[in-house]
Amino acid sequence: MSDVIAAISTGKQPCAVGILRLSGPGCAEIAGVVFRLKSGKPLSEAPARRLCLGTLYDLRGRELDQALAVRCPGPASYTGEDTVELQCHGSPAVLTAGLEALYRAGARPAQPGEFTKRALLNGKLDLTGAEAVMDLIEAQTADMAANAAAQLGGALHRRLNPIYEGLTDICSHYHAVLDYPDEDIPDFRLSDFEERLRTDRAQLEWLRATCERGRILKQGVKIALVGKPNAGKSSLLNALVGYDRVIVTEVPGTTRDTVEETARFGRVLARITDTAGIRDTADRIEALGVERSRAAAEQADLAIFVCDAAQPLDEEDRQAMAAAREAKRAIAVMNKTDLPQRVFRVQLPFEPIFAVSAVRGDGLDKLCGWIEDTFGTDLPCDGSILTNTRQAEAVGRAAEAIGRALSAMEAGVTPDAVLTELEAALEALGELTGRTVREDITQKIFERFCVGK
Repeated sequence: MSDVIAAISTGKQPCAVGILRLSGPGCAEIAGVVFRLKSGKPLSEAPARRLCLGTLYDLRGRELDQALAVRCPGPASYTGEDTVELQCHGSPAVLTAGLEALYRAGARPAQPGEFTKRALLNGKLDLTGAEAVMDLIEAQTADMAANAAAQLGGALHRRLNPIYEGLTDICSHYHAVLDYPDEDIPDFRLSDFEERLRTDRAQLEWLRATCERGRILKQGVKIALVGKPNAGKSSLLNALVGYDRVIVTEVPGTTRDTVEETARFGRVLARITDTAGIRDTADRIEALGVERSRAAAEQADLAIFVCDAAQPLDEEDRQAMAAAREAKRAIAVMNKTDLPQRVFRVQLPFEPIFAVSAVRGDGLDKLCGWIEDTFGTDLPCDGSILTNTRQAEAVGRAAEAIGRALSAMEAGVTPDAVLTELEAALEALGELTGRTVREDITQKIFERFCVGK
C-alpha cells in the first residue's frame, strides 16, 4: 500500500460541499500540486487536523474553486495512513476536474471500498466494523444507523473478543501442558472450563437469534397485500404510502404484476407489495401475475388478506385467504367499511382483523399502530444485532462447535477431541472479525462498497 489513492467521497450528484479524498504516503505532496494554501506554505507543512483555506486548480493550472484542506498524518487517521481531504463546492464538474488533476499529479483511482479496506488492513477496523460502514451509509432508519454506528465503534468486536480470547486461553493451556510436561504449568482439566463454555455458547446463540430482527431492521418488513381482484388492495397501498402509487379503477384485474413501495410505521421500515388479484384465469398474463402474488405471500414476513367487506365472501376470497396463510404471519383487513357491511369477523380465520376504509382513511391508524408494535425491534440498537447472513452463519458455526465440544466432554472423550471442536469455533469467530478470514470473503464484502469509502 505504498501508492496514493484518490476519489470523490461525496458522490457525483450536485451538493453543497464535495470532498476529494486521498490516502497513502506522500498524499500531502500530491494534493499540494493542485491545491495551494493562501499562506503560501506547502500543504505538507499545514497544521495536522485543521482546516486550511486555499485554491483548487485543474490540469491546466486554472483556478477551479476556493476550497479547504485538512491533513491527517497516519496512523491517527481513518485509514491508518497519511490522508488529505479537499473540501470544495459540490459541483460535479469541479470535483471531476480536481480528481483528474490529482491523477496527473501521481495519485491513482481508488477501488470501491479501498479506503475502508486499508483501514482494515492497517488494524483501524475489524471486519465487523468495515461491514458497519456500508450499513451506516445505507441506513434508512435511525435504529439502523445507531446499530451500525455502534458496530463501527467496535461494539460487536467487544462482545465477541472475550469469547475468542477465552477459547484461545483454553487451547493454549492444553498445548502448553502437552508440549512442556516438565514445566511448572497448572494441570489441564476440561471440567474447569465447562461453565465458561456453556456461557459462551448461550451468548453466541442469543447473538445468532438477533439476525432475523437485524434483517428487518436493515431491509424492512416484507408485507404482501393479498386478495381477490377489486378487493381494494391498490387503494390500501396508496393509503399506506400516502400517495397514488398504483392505478385504481373499478375494473377487476387492473394490477397484473407485483408493485413494491416503501413506507414507515413509526420506527418500522416496511416494503409493501401490492399483488395481482388471486383467482383462476385463462388470461396468460394475468395468470403469471397470480403466480407472482402467491410467491410474494410465501416470502412475506406479513401477509395482509384484504377483502371487500361490502360483498359476500366467495371462492376467490377463499383462494386468497389460503395464499395469505402461507406467509410467516397473516392478518386480515376488511376494506370498504364505508359501505354496508356483508362480511363479518367470525367468517375470517385471522387474528387480528382490522376494519378500514382505504378511501376515507378510517381504521388505518390502528393497522399502522399494530404493524409498528409488532415489528418494532425490542432489541437494543447498540451494535449487538447481526445484520447479515455471513455474520449469523459464522456465529452459528462457532456456537455449534462449542456445543459439540460440550457433548464430547459429557461423553468422556479425550481432551484432544474436545480441543478440535474449540479450534473450529475459534476459526469461525476469526472469520467473523477478520482474524482468519479468506481473501475471497474479504473481496466479496467490499464488492458492495462505493468508490470513495
